[in-house]
Amino acid sequence: MSWPDFTLNSPHWLWLLAVLPFIWWLRAHRGSNVLVVPFAGAWQHGGHVVLSRWPMALTSSALVLLVVALARPQFVQQRQEERKEGYDLVLAIDISGSMQSEDYERGGTRINRLDAVRPVIDAFIQHRPNDRIGLVVFAGRAYTLSPLTFDHEWLRRQTDRLRIGLIEDGTAIGDGLGVALTRLEQAKREQAGKRLGAFIVLLTDGVNNKGALTPQQSAAIAKGRSIPIYTIGAGRTGLVPFPVFDQSGRKLGYDRQWTEIDARTLQTIARDTAGEFFRATDSSTIENAFAAIDRAQKIEFQAKSYLLTEELFAWFAIPAALLLIAAALAARSSAR
Repeated sequence: MSWPDFTLNSPHWLWLLAVLPFIWWLRAHRGSNVLVVPFAGAWQHGGHVVLSRWPMALTSSALVLLVVALARPQFVQQRQEERKEGYDLVLAIDISGSMQSEDYERGGTRINRLDAVRPVIDAFIQHRPNDRIGLVVFAGRAYTLSPLTFDHEWLRRQTDRLRIGLIEDGTAIGDGLGVALTRLEQAKREQAGKRLGAFIVLLTDGVNNKGALTPQQSAAIAKGRSIPIYTIGAGRTGLVPFPVFDQSGRKLGYDRQWTEIDARTLQTIARDTAGEFFRATDSSTIENAFAAIDRAQKIEFQAKSYLLTEELFAWFAIPAALLLIAAALAARSSAR
C-alpha cells in the first residue's frame, strides 16, 4: 500500500475502518452508552437517535483519522550516498636542474620537462576526486609541498608553484621516495604492517646522486609495507637542448648537454614494489603513463541508497483530537 513519495508504515491498522461501521450499528440498536467521548449517552433517548447528527459525524471522522494515524503515513524521499573511500597517493616530482632541458614540444614550441609534466599532473589530480593526494618535491634534498589532502583545487595551486631551483641541485631519488613514504604513514589504514590503499608516483629525469637513502633502500621499505611505486622516466638520454640565461633570467640561447636516465633502477623499483615503469619521451607518453596508472589504481565506487522518511502521524492525530473535542461539545449541546 504505497504511492510515489507516500507510504503507510503499518497499513494493517486500516482493518479497523471495516470494524467501525459494525460498532456504530451495535450502538444504535442496543442502546448502550459508548465511552468514546463524554456525554455520548445523550446522543439518543429511549433507543431513538437525537435529531443532531453532528456528534456522531464528528466522532466518526475523528476515529477514521486516528486509524490512519496509527497506520503511520509517511513521505519517503530516496537519496544516494557515495562511499567516501579511495586511495592515498603521493606524487614525488623531480625539480632538479636537468628538468630545464627542453626536449619536449607543445604546439610546435619547445618546453622544458617540468612544464611538460605540470598539466598532466593537474589533470591526474582532477580525475581522482575521491583520493587523498600529497605532493613531494626533490632535487638535492626532498621536501613535502603538500600533505595528503582532499582539497584538490588547493593542491593544483601548489603544482603551479613548482619551480626549478627551489632546492639545491642534485637528484636525491631515494630521499624523495623516503619522504613520500612518511607521508603515507597512517596507523588506521595499516593491517599487519601492510599499508592499505596507498601508492606512490615517482617522476624523475636523472640518476640518483645525492641523499641519505638509496632508491633501493626506499623501495625495500615500500615493498615491506605493500606500497606500489609507479616510476616515470622523463626526457631523453643523450645530448638535449639546455637553455642558457643571463643574470636577469633572460634566455640567451641554447647549449647542448648530456642527460641520462637510470631506467634500470626505475624498472627495478617498480617491479619490486608491484608497480610499473613508464618511459616518457614526449608529452603524449607522459599522458599515457598517468592514464595507465589511473586505470591500474582506480576504485569503482558504488553508491548505496537510503531512505529519508517524514512521519505524518501528527497531521492526522491532532485533527482527530480536535474533532473528538468538538463532538463532545456538540453532544453536550444536544443533551440540553
